[in-house]
This record gives sequence, structure tokens and C-alpha cells, in this order.
Amino acid sequence: MTTHPDDIVTALRGRLVVSCQAYPGEPLRSPEVMAAVAAAVVEGGAAAVRVQGVEDVRAAVERVDVPVVGLWKDGDAGVYITPTLRHARAVAEAGAHVVAVDATLRTRQDGSTFADTVRMLHEEHGVLVMADCDDLASAVAAAEAGADLVGTTLAGYTAARPRTEGPDLELLREVTAALPGHPVVAEGRIHTHAHAAAALAAGAHAVCVGTAITHPTSLTRWFVDAMGAG
Repeated sequence: MTTHPDDIVTALRGRLVVSCQAYPGEPLRSPEVMAAVAAAVVEGGAAAVRVQGVEDVRAAVERVDVPVVGLWKDGDAGVYITPTLRHARAVAEAGAHVVAVDATLRTRQDGSTFADTVRMLHEEHGVLVMADCDDLASAVAAAEAGADLVGTTLAGYTAARPRTEGPDLELLREVTAALPGHPVVAEGRIHTHAHAAAALAAGAHAVCVGTAITHPTSLTRWFVDAMGAG
């Protein structure tokens, strides 16, 4: 597996990244299980995996031979995706090749800025940074701060933009137009094959899918609800 930053970005072009996460208390919630899920999606063709938590990152790095995008969710409100320099360092030290960080314009828990986090991760660990953004302003600011990948991850999950039924393709088009040549990852509510294809057509460098592939509870609920059996 290539680990050079430039090679990782190139390897993701036009490819699928799969988010392998389970929530606390769920049956699949363990690093070993998530690493096995990561291995399964890699076997299916995923070019990279995105995992949550230091132990999950370690387990995935040991199990798969594709880049691991690591993050640490702490809490469930405000800035909680790799919210501080401490969280970012821990994810990098666990072996993540890319560290995903909340790049919204909201105040971070430790008073640091997104730019501070990018600088630290680049200088101290030599890893890539994926900016989880919620609107055009945060995406542009993230790119200016040195983010290697800009994602639409948080679109519709903050007050910055209304939540769309599927992926926010309008934002994706705005971001790719504003950042020509900058790798933009489409993420968030990509629930069908058509959604993924549309994201690439809208200019995404890569597409990240999570729930629709790796969260069986949600997948089952979708079928149950469609059948009116809930």
C-alpha cells in the first residue's frame, strides 16, 4: 500500500471510501468487528476506509492494506469530530494515514483553530488532513488552511445549511467550482448507487459512503419502514 500523501490522494480519485462505524451500545460496536467490516469492504473494492476511535484506527490499520481515514468522535453536539489538538494527535499516533477533523467555523473545545490542527498534523506527523465541512465558507477556509481533502461531511448537520433528502449535490458543485483542482470528497446521506454516481458527476474527487453499506440496523429499518411493518 502506498503511504506517500500525494499517492494517497491520487489513489482515491474516482474511488469509493467506506465509513465503518457503529454507535455505542450497538451489537457491532467493537474495534475487532469494525476492522473485520473494513476488511470486508476492501475486499469489495473500497479504496480507503474511514473509522472512528483510536482503538478502531489501530485495529483497521493492522487489518487492511488501504489508507485509513481516522477520526475521534467525542460527544454528540457542537464540534465533536476530532475536536481538539489532543484528539488529532491521538488519531495520528494510532496510525491513521488521514485524520478527519471538524472544519466548520464553530468554536473548538480547546480554543485551537482548524489551521492549528492542520499545521500540527502536517509538521509533527506528516499525515493528510480531511476537512469535514458544512458549507461553502468552511470548505474554502479549510482549503486555505491547508486541508489535503475537503469533505461535505457535515452539510445538513449544522445550522449552516438545510438538510437535504440525499447528498447535498448543490453544495458539492459550489465547492468544486470554488476550489478547482482541490480534492473534494462527497460524504453525507449517499444512500444509493445513483447518489454515488451523481456525486462523481458533480465533481467529487472521491465518494464516501457509510450507513448504506456498513450499518445493518439502518438498512433493516429502511426495508421495514418501506414494507409498513414497523
